[in-house]
Amino acid sequence: MAERAPEPGRARAPMMKMTMSKRLRWLGSTLLTACITLAGLLVVTFALGRVLPTDPVLRIVGDRASQEQYERVYRALRLDRPLPEQFGAFVGDMLHGDFGKSLVTGNPIGEDIARYFPATFELASAAILLGVLLGIPLGVLCAQCANRLPDHLGRMLSLSGHSVPIFWLGIVGLLVFYAQLGWVAGPGRLDVAYRYSVPAVTHLMLVDTVLAGEWDAFRNAVSHLVLPASLLGLVALGYVARMTRSFLLWQLRQDYTTVLRLKGLSDSAILWRHALRNAAGPILAIVALTYAYLLEGAVLTETVFAWPGLGMYITDSLFAADIPAVLAATLLVGTIFMLVNIASELIQASLDPRSRSA
Repeated sequence: MAERAPEPGRARAPMMKMTMSKRLRWLGSTLLTACITLAGLLVVTFALGRVLPTDPVLRIVGDRASQEQYERVYRALRLDRPLPEQFGAFVGDMLHGDFGKSLVTGNPIGEDIARYFPATFELASAAILLGVLLGIPLGVLCAQCANRLPDHLGRMLSLSGHSVPIFWLGIVGLLVFYAQLGWVAGPGRLDVAYRYSVPAVTHLMLVDTVLAGEWDAFRNAVSHLVLPASLLGLVALGYVARMTRSFLLWQLRQDYTTVLRLKGLSDSAILWRHALRNAAGPILAIVALTYAYLLEGAVLTETVFAWPGLGMYITDSLFAADIPAVLAATLLVGTIFMLVNIASELIQASLDPRSRSA
């Protein structure tokens, strides 16, 4: 007696439940990994604040303070309590957004970060936009002309963008395009003539100038942004182009490309319609990680161009031994990198069926 085939609805129900359970397990493991990573960041940040040779109390009260003043500030910073209790208070303050006060500016560190981070965000966003718009087509061109002259030239360009010191490029760029040719504006985000005419609403200079209707200031802000964003974009272009080329060449070695050639498709059609689509997940993951690198690795660029971003804030705080500000900014950078990493995994899982099944 032949078995009756299961009804379609009943056959799909267990499969949907299994898929949902897999997604929930993956989401749970991802959240658990994020919590463990964040806990590790908190532990490392707290430990660095306790083992560094600087005395935060002396940074606040000065060398000529009395013993009574020293002890009062010492107790106010909770340094008289056991380390586990200090760590608990440290975590509680961080979770409530209380990063303490900067020893240099005297402002709450959260306010300083909220003022400096938008400049880094603006610079990194412009750089990754340039890197993606130029890097992906360059990687596709190199893959299409593999081991030929365009490929060699593109690889040389991407390698130079990823290996030439960024501070040297910044100095040369300022000497050539600002001091000699006058094509771009100099260091900083805005000329002094416009600096006090634009209200700081979002602390994103391009957005604030548009909101204020100050179009001369907007053009001046773009002129200041072009050179540092182009240099950082060159770094992003080098990495994105090289990885795009590698992913596409790997796709072109797969069996399905042979089948498509037998069907009569040209190499260009296979590359653009099929290989690039199948490599989209890894490429977007690389773009996300490169963006995270630009957000946390623009220290030298911001220093050369006097760009008032988070990297310059960390550098100035480090030279001034403002350890609370350095630790808070470092914790923020680590959290951003972790979140971008999780986002890249989500992007890759949504675009690659094999990642979803894994």
